[in-house]
Amino acid sequence: MRLRFTKMHGLGNDFVVVDAISQSVDLTPAVVRRIADRHFGVGCDQLLVVEPPDVPGVDFRYRIFNSDGGEVEQCGNGARCFVRFVHDKGLTDKREIRVNTAAGVIAPRLEDDGLVTVDMGVPVLSSARIPFVSDSDDVVQPLELANGDRIAITAVSMGNPHAVQVVASVASAAVGETGPLIECHERFPARVNAGFMEVVDAHRIRLRVFERGAGETLACGTGACAAVVAGMLRGLLKSPVTVETRGGELQIAWEGAGTPVRMTGPAETVFEGEFTIAPQGVLEK
Repeated sequence: MRLRFTKMHGLGNDFVVVDAISQSVDLTPAVVRRIADRHFGVGCDQLLVVEPPDVPGVDFRYRIFNSDGGEVEQCGNGARCFVRFVHDKGLTDKREIRVNTAAGVIAPRLEDDGLVTVDMGVPVLSSARIPFVSDSDDVVQPLELANGDRIAITAVSMGNPHAVQVVASVASAAVGETGPLIECHERFPARVNAGFMEVVDAHRIRLRVFERGAGETLACGTGACAAVVAGMLRGLLKSPVTVETRGGELQIAWEGAGTPVRMTGPAETVFEGEFTIAPQGVLEK
């Protein structure tokens, strides 16, 4: 089966985007892993699938697969690429669309300057709903790692779970060493994205994120939203906040409890192509 795709990125967080409206798509975890492989496939952090609406009142359904083949609930940088993709492909002429995800409905909007703003919804702070095993919903909670380190985190869900910690410097943070320990910590039964946040001032942070199922990425949209929420809850930040990632900057705005987080940033197309999925589910030339 020949499958057309578009390679895109949001601040270096890169995606293979597949249109499942105009072509038949049948993806298994093994196929997703092969597509995402940077040596034997196309290469990406996540694979995004554009599908027809599955509930009333929305324009599209949005599915996200991490590079390990697992399907996840939400991806902020991917949401920006999603609206750019459906607009560029003529699948809609709306500047703002409503998209159903596994985490609920989001509303990305293509701005006149080419940037994309996404209403990411109201952050979830209840430990049970994140999910995070805890006897309380305290903003700052201790987390003991398998290597003996004891860190302080703020648990937030932006449709997917995040554990945000404040570090003195993201440049020297042990992201590669402790990120996997946080991701697979037993107190996060659905695993978690590990955020490392350096506060520059009340309106600017630096951020690195070790993403669940993908490893460290150059940028993480939901991670940026979660970090700003965590920083504001701790009294360290004031909206709006510029988030510096290794891939570039995002603008995050949040008015506080009960209100949605809004994220603004770029979405770019890199190239388009086709690959063949063989009957046994691997890629051919």
